[in-house]
This record gives sequence, C-alpha cells and structure tokens, in this order.
Amino acid sequence: MPTRNISLTPEQDEFVAKIVKAGEYQNASEAVRDALRVLQQRRREDALKLKALRMQIKTGVDALEKGEFDEIADTKLDAYLESLTTAPPKRTR
Repeated sequence: MPTRNISLTPEQDEFVAKIVKAGEYQNASEAVRDALRVLQQRRREDALKLKALRMQIKTGVDALEKGEFDEIADTKLDAYLESLTTAPPKRTR
C-alpha cells in the first residue's frame, strides 16, 4: 500500500486521535482512508447533482425557445414565488 505523509491542523489531529482512542478505527490511516472514501462519495453525488441541474436548465431553455412559459408581472412575482414554496392544503377524506 502506498505511503504518504500529510499535515493536519491541531484540531484535525485531535479529532483523529479521539476517534482512534474511542475504538472507531484501529489507527489514523484507517480513519483518513474512511474520510477519503466519504470525500469521493460526496464528489460523485455532487457530479450527479450538477448533471441533473444541467438537464433541468436545458429543459427550461428548450421550453423558453418553444414559448412554453408564463410571464409574471413584477408586482406579482413575490406572491408567485411564495406559492411555489408553500405546501398545498391537505385533503381530508
């Protein structure tokens, strides 16, 4: 397994020592490898979110080009935006 020397802040070093002492990891290398796995996962998730966002932007641009949109007057914009974030009333049976 390749070896690297890394520098940690005092707070990071204290955190690693704490979780190793607590028995969550057998040693500092194991803790750092887990942290890197989490970073890799977050980057994969960020890439997927960015891809989805780009798809949504493309969908919006395509709709604009087709004229599939509603114009909202400046005076009604706040109310319109509020309606987008307000949950619809619950139905009773």
